[in-house]
Amino acid sequence: MTTMLEYFKMILRKVSFDRSLFEKELRKAISRLLEPEIPQLKEWCFANFSVRYRVVLNRCFSQA
Repeated sequence: MTTMLEYFKMILRKVSFDRSLFEKELRKAISRLLEPEIPQLKEWCFANFSVRYRVVLNRCFSQA
C-alpha cells in the first residue's frame, strides 16, 4: 500500500524537470498531507532538491 507521502514523493520526482510544475505539486502535497507528514516531506525535499529548487522549497515550506 502506498501512502500519500510516498505518492507525492513519486509525483515530485516526475515533475522535477519543470520549476513551476514542481512548485504547484509541492503546494498541493503540503495542503493534502497530514500535519505530521509535512516535516518528513520537507526533509526529503531538501535532501533531494535543495540544489536546484532551494528558493521554491523555502517559499512553500515557510507558508506551510
